[in-house]
Amino acid sequence: MAINKTLLSNGAEGLFIKNSRFKTTLVTVNFYLPLNRKKVASYALLPFMLTTCSKRYPDFSKLNFKLSKLYGAELMASAEKIGDYQLLKMGVAVIGDKYTLDGEQLTAEAVALLNELIFEPKAENGEFCELDLEREKRKAIEHIKGDFAEKRIYSKTRLIEEMYKDSPYGISKCGTIEDVTAITGKSLYSAWEEMLKTAYIRVNVIGDTLPSGLFDTLSQRLDGIDRSGVIDLNNTDLSVPANKVNTVVETEELSQGKLCMGFTFSKNGDDNNTADMLVCSDIFGGGPYSKLFTNVREKMSLCYYCAARSVRIKGLLTVESGVQKENCDKAQKAILEELLKLQNGDISESEFNSSILGITDSLNTYNDSNTTLEGWYSTRIGDGDILSPEEFAEKIKAVTKEQVVEVAKGIKLHTVFKLLPKEEK
Repeated sequence: MAINKTLLSNGAEGLFIKNSRFKTTLVTVNFYLPLNRKKVASYALLPFMLTTCSKRYPDFSKLNFKLSKLYGAELMASAEKIGDYQLLKMGVAVIGDKYTLDGEQLTAEAVALLNELIFEPKAENGEFCELDLEREKRKAIEHIKGDFAEKRIYSKTRLIEEMYKDSPYGISKCGTIEDVTAITGKSLYSAWEEMLKTAYIRVNVIGDTLPSGLFDTLSQRLDGIDRSGVIDLNNTDLSVPANKVNTVVETEELSQGKLCMGFTFSKNGDDNNTADMLVCSDIFGGGPYSKLFTNVREKMSLCYYCAARSVRIKGLLTVESGVQKENCDKAQKAILEELLKLQNGDISESEFNSSILGITDSLNTYNDSNTTLEGWYSTRIGDGDILSPEEFAEKIKAVTKEQVVEVAKGIKLHTVFKLLPKEEK
């Protein structure tokens, strides 16, 4: 898979990922901004606001008609969190030009539409339309409420908030209901202007060919904006070990408790130096062959699920489990015992080989969809060398058991969050 990078403007780059497996071309414009508690909700709303209308297409019916003329092209929008940064994504997927009936250049037309949505929003006198804004605010609030109602998501969110109270990483990627409610048409317009001026921008193009002039048109758009204050992408901090383990307990009316544990690694970084971290967390709690699954869940029956996940850019390891209240402390103790085994080098050949095979098989699936492949590259921002999933798989294969043990020794428990059923009266 060939990858070509092009400088578009100050703090803006284009990445063409050639992949002939797909009959569609996916183009995304990704804006990276520092997580800021006062601005996070407004920024998170922008991708959804901008991809529903524009000056030329002031309502969704007209926009949808335009998309249908582009052979059913699809728009996408999301707001995510990568390290200490917020990622705002807007994109369009359209059938590749060589598959059109009469040789139409649909990709260029679809990108022109995406540019209009981003750079020419439906706004007057420095304000977004109030009716459109209220619609998107309602949707954003429902999303936040949904995350609160899903206790697995809520517990993980609370763990991260507690671990990173004084750090940008502790900020929710969408803000709070109060934050969203306070957004006005004028404040959102100001956020849009600031996004265009200060965000680091990555344009990802995934398809068989790079349409002629695609990056040039984006460069021209950016040339008309003062981007002298573009943010620095290299400010994500390593997670710092705690002097004392912090335990937070909340109770609610629920039947199944949640136990979330946050650990720090002694390292972080890009794919070139964190393959051992991924293998370590995977052996610990990544798959059905892992220590947490086979021992804590299956043999000891202490939880309904028990899984570990690592965040390479932060040097973070989390363990999430669903437990009965009476088993919560037992499960916590058992999880720490499995970690100690890992740190002492108690890793079987089956565990190690299954992990390497499981991770590499998972990496191969990124090529099954241009959306998942784009997700891979949009999270590889600020890396020195951008590795493809296949290249990272080779890094995984080169990891040794000794490296896994060494990185495991640097894992320290930081915070424990428990969401437990209320006592019966």
